[in-house]
Amino acid sequence: MPVGSGSLAGSPYLGVFCRAGETLALLPPTAPEEFAGLVNRCLGVPTARTTVGGIEVVGSLVAFNSRGAVLPESTTDEEMATLAAFLPVRRMGGRINALGNTILVNDLGAVVHPEYTEEQRQEIGSVLGVPVVPSTVAGLGTVAMAAVATNRGVVVHPRVTPVEVGVLESTLRVPVHKSTANFGIPLVGACLAANSRGMVVGEMTTPVELVHLEDGLKIFD
Repeated sequence: MPVGSGSLAGSPYLGVFCRAGETLALLPPTAPEEFAGLVNRCLGVPTARTTVGGIEVVGSLVAFNSRGAVLPESTTDEEMATLAAFLPVRRMGGRINALGNTILVNDLGAVVHPEYTEEQRQEIGSVLGVPVVPSTVAGLGTVAMAAVATNRGVVVHPRVTPVEVGVLESTLRVPVHKSTANFGIPLVGACLAANSRGMVVGEMTTPVELVHLEDGLKIFD
């Protein structure tokens, strides 16, 4: 079952609370076992539970791919150890702490908020093992709220520009598809968790949106 739907903490904004990749799905400690089982079945990866700096919106705070993870400076040693059991990890300092919202990454590349410095982009690239390019999506620096990327496709905010599409496709090296989720929400990255095997979407997502998301992420190809 590569596609499922649900909510966390009564919210359909799953991408705020959880983050997924090719090797792992990260959930908050309060996520019900039923939801963790759904993620495991749809995405085909183990789940780990943690807060980040004591906060449960881990999808907004952590960015990772198959090679490594970057976390905000507020991450505790215990929280770091949870992720380090699966991936190389590094804390990142700086003004931006919502790394999960501002780093759109797969195993081929990363597109990041334009306000990251060159030094920070190099640090992100060294941990995640991919080229890092600054850009916006639909004019938004919170690129991983405005889009969701896997190793097969990228689904983006419908108001993405042609220039932004070019940056996304050349950096992440997968095709771009426009869609909304959760009944018309354009910030698709905030609405779902996905990898190349499947996706779990917010429960308000419509059947038409599901078709677009499945097509954009090449779920059934």
